[in-house]
Amino acid sequence: MNVRRSISTTAVAGAAVLGLVSLSACSGASTGAEKGKDGKLDVVASFYPLQFLAEQIGGDKVSVTTLTRPGVEPHDLELKPRQIAGLQDAGFILYLKGLQPAVDQAVAQAGVKNTVDAATLTSLEAHGADEKDTAHEDGAHAGESHEAHDDHGAHEGEAHEGEAHAEESHAGEAHAAESEEPGGHDHAHEGGDPHVWLDPVKYAEVAKGVGAGLAKADPDNAAAYEKNTDELVKKLGALDTAFRDGLKNTATRTFITSHTAFGHLAERYDLDQEGIAGLDPESEPSPARIKELQEIARKEKVTTVFFETLASDRTARTLAKDTGLKTDVLDPLEGITERSKGADYLEVMRANLAALQKALGAK
Repeated sequence: MNVRRSISTTAVAGAAVLGLVSLSACSGASTGAEKGKDGKLDVVASFYPLQFLAEQIGGDKVSVTTLTRPGVEPHDLELKPRQIAGLQDAGFILYLKGLQPAVDQAVAQAGVKNTVDAATLTSLEAHGADEKDTAHEDGAHAGESHEAHDDHGAHEGEAHEGEAHAEESHAGEAHAAESEEPGGHDHAHEGGDPHVWLDPVKYAEVAKGVGAGLAKADPDNAAAYEKNTDELVKKLGALDTAFRDGLKNTATRTFITSHTAFGHLAERYDLDQEGIAGLDPESEPSPARIKELQEIARKEKVTTVFFETLASDRTARTLAKDTGLKTDVLDPLEGITERSKGADYLEVMRANLAALQKALGAK
């Protein structure tokens, strides 16, 4: 397993609307959500990974806006009054509870019936505790790492062949559960890593749930949403295969990154993520953590310290300089800017794969 401490998050309070919500009939012949003047379903996505899904699956049947402008670090987002007020007019809201507190609060206040929490569409394992307070207390990093790899490798060997069917079955069961009783994967919010979009398999699960949600909100265009969902899931399947094959044989399995956002990706492909900061990209590591990372880098033959495009690279560059390592970008894809190594999710993820292959010494 790639990171060994669970995350503490704010407990879910009140009867918040989670998952694929039940829809009530609107006036007129259609039972779906009201649409804009252009006849399209008005979709509001909280940040880029969900915007990408809405655009890819919705196609020309939807009009998508995002609450997080390009270049803004989504964890730090503060909404303007007009954005909060505008949510009430949305036909469909897509967000990820627990990632952006300001969005969580605004969505709860808006009360839009067609609201989907992407985190309920897949499971969120616990990764990446905040590293800023202490180093690993028991000093047993190496032993834990090797034991976790052995267990994970055995599991991969047993389960890989049927993995696609198992994931699809799991997603289907999750969606069914969510439609029958509110909450779905709600347990995940109490200690889960929200960066599910960086695992193509989990992202595909979310895509299926988004497609189902759009079809319920806009049944007249359900066939188009289903077709677009299938096409996107196939692309994500190809991306998963590229990562699996490209990272199968490497000189090291450990990478260091400024932001502990890659836990799901690391677990999927049997890698060890070592974060300088925790899940909050702006948190500062302790001196003990920096010393530990230097030791890990030497022992695990790490070559590169990764930083990202939307947060400060100062600590990552300092660590790399002090340890004699290279630096490179590993993009958590929280937004697309002119600094991004690609125009969309798929292109940037393939750039991430190339960066990992180079840093890990892929053979």
